[in-house]
Amino acid sequence: MGALHLCGVGIIPGAFKRSMLHYDLIVIGVGLSGLMAAKTAAAAGQKVLILGKGTGSLCLFSNTIDVLGESPTAMKMTEALSQWIEGRPLHPYSKVGVKNLEEALSSFLSLFPPPYSFQTIDNGNCLLPTGAGTLRPTYLIPITMAGGISVEEGRALIVGFKGFKDFYAHYVADQLRCRGINLEPPDLFYQEPTATALARLVEKKSFRENIGREIKKQLRDETRVGLPAILGTHDPAQVKDDLEAIIGAKVFEIPILPPSIPGMRIFNCFKEWLIRKGVSFLLGYSVSKAVRRGKRCERIEVLHPPIVTSYSADRYILATGRFIGGGLKANDEKVVEPIFSLPLSQPPLREDWFGDSFLSDLPHPIHGAGISTDASFQPVDAGGDMILENVWAAGSILAHHHCIDEKSREGIEISTGYMAAKRALGA
Repeated sequence: MGALHLCGVGIIPGAFKRSMLHYDLIVIGVGLSGLMAAKTAAAAGQKVLILGKGTGSLCLFSNTIDVLGESPTAMKMTEALSQWIEGRPLHPYSKVGVKNLEEALSSFLSLFPPPYSFQTIDNGNCLLPTGAGTLRPTYLIPITMAGGISVEEGRALIVGFKGFKDFYAHYVADQLRCRGINLEPPDLFYQEPTATALARLVEKKSFRENIGREIKKQLRDETRVGLPAILGTHDPAQVKDDLEAIIGAKVFEIPILPPSIPGMRIFNCFKEWLIRKGVSFLLGYSVSKAVRRGKRCERIEVLHPPIVTSYSADRYILATGRFIGGGLKANDEKVVEPIFSLPLSQPPLREDWFGDSFLSDLPHPIHGAGISTDASFQPVDAGGDMILENVWAAGSILAHHHCIDEKSREGIEISTGYMAAKRALGA
């Protein structure tokens, strides 16, 4: 996993400094945009380092792949996007372009062959049940959730687990006009029934058989069974098939509160593929300093007291996300980017960060703050001039989008991570 060895140690005040390691490309951030950038570069034969202080927001929020929630379910996504970006020249999608977005999504999908694949419904959005009992539009869904589309009233049994606080089966069932039950989870002993604990247990054949038989006893006229999205991290398609064979009904997962087991599957799939391609991972560390000379970044430094390690590269991609991931930070006056000190597009005054109404239909201005780039995803200043000639930016840290309101987060991350790497390799 790109193990790092202590070498060339020299004493500096308060710390040890290790000799510099050089790469073709360093990706800062291990969210979906960073992983896509690393995949794109590794597929081109580049020597890549990807680093981050955690495992990114994939393991928290991502269950499906949103591209554009405003797209009508009856319209093909490419057609909807072509119309949507016409009046939004600064939006990341306008810089990516529809053709490149399709290429990026194809590259993402190549990591998920059957049996655990992602699919669209007629190349457009579908309405998927959520853990709140609502229906939300999304574009790419894992095969384990496909059975939840178009659930007919009274035809699904929603199954939860007693003590599991992140999914309320009866509440979800009421919203979907179906029936809900709660099972006593076997084999938990003194463990609290969390999403990760249940995901580990459901991978055991005995656990699957026990809950499958109990669900079968509870069935009436239902032809589908909805479970929280905990069907394991390693082989969820097999877990789903086994349960369907025992129960005699179609099984589907329903997205729930963080952590996201489906997001963990995506992260693990990327990580395994990247390691096979020789990509080095450095997880649990954050960049403490970027050393610049003129219009180039010479190296980055990672502090793990008492050791400072320097890493240099020909090119760098910044994909650190927004506030949750630490890619953006706010002080009393403004929002700042902490690694390269890049200028940001943001409201001029702090009092302009939020709209007059907290629950307004319009997104708050602060959510559009971020890094402005040129068409190649290189950061630019207020005058449009390139700031660093060997640095690119990707993902939600980019300005001029409202990915939560647009329901476009994963689409932006996948496409801009892909294109930033493409542009960096072609520079």
